[in-house]
Amino acid sequence: MSISDQLPAVTHEMIVRAVPLLVPLYGERQLTPCPDNLAELIYTILSHRTTKADEQEAFQRMWAAFNTWEAIENAPLPDLIETLSLSRFPERKAPYIQNTLRAIRERTGGYSIDFLHSLSTEDALTWLLTLPGVGFKTATLVLLFCFHRPVLPVDTHVHRVSIRLGIIPAKMSQETAHVRLLAMFPPDAHLLYNFHKLFLKHGQQLCTFSSPRCSRCPLVAFCPYGQARMAGKTLTAPPPPG
Repeated sequence: MSISDQLPAVTHEMIVRAVPLLVPLYGERQLTPCPDNLAELIYTILSHRTTKADEQEAFQRMWAAFNTWEAIENAPLPDLIETLSLSRFPERKAPYIQNTLRAIRERTGGYSIDFLHSLSTEDALTWLLTLPGVGFKTATLVLLFCFHRPVLPVDTHVHRVSIRLGIIPAKMSQETAHVRLLAMFPPDAHLLYNFHKLFLKHGQQLCTFSSPRCSRCPLVAFCPYGQARMAGKTLTAPPPPG
C-alpha cells in the first residue's frame, strides 16, 4: 500500500475541490524552459524573504556590477553585499552565492547546472542539496521550474494554506509537508507546478498570515480554519512566515 493510499480521503478531496476554485482567480500556468538554469538557482537563493521585484533588482544590480559568474565568485565580499542590498540578509546571501558558484565550478569545470537534466530526480535533488545555501525548498523550486521534475516546493504560503484547509497537520514542517503532499499527486510536473502556484498566490493575496480575507475566499465553505474564524471561534495561531 502506498503512502497516498494510507492518507485520509479528506486530504485528496480538499485538493480536488480547492484547485478548480482557485484557477479562475489566479489562472493556470504552463511550465516553460528557464533561459539560464544557473541564474534561476541564484535568483532562488536571493528570493528568501524578499519580494519578487527586489529580488530581480538585486540580481540585475549584481550582474551589472560584475557581468560574469567568475567575477561574481571572486568579487570582494563587501562589494557583492552592497549590490545585493535590496534583497533581505545580503550579508548571508552574498557568501552563499559565491560559495555555490565556487562549488559548481570545482565540481563541473564551469558555471552550469545543465547536466542535472541527465540525472534522476533523486540524484539531482541530492546534488543540489550539497550546495552552500541551498535547502530543500530552493532545490525543489529549481528542479520543478527549470527541469520540470515532479517535485513539490512547499514555501510559507503553500504550507499555511494546506494547514488551514486541514490537508496536513498544523505542526508538520515544510520539508515533511513536501513528502506528504507529493504523495497525494500523480508524478505530473504540470499539475504540481500549478498546485504550488495557486496555493502560493492564494496565501499571498487572500489566505494571508495575519489578516486572512475569509469572507472573500472561494474555499471557505469547506475550510475548517475559515469556518471557525467566520464563526468567531478561538483559533490556534497559524505557523509564522518562514
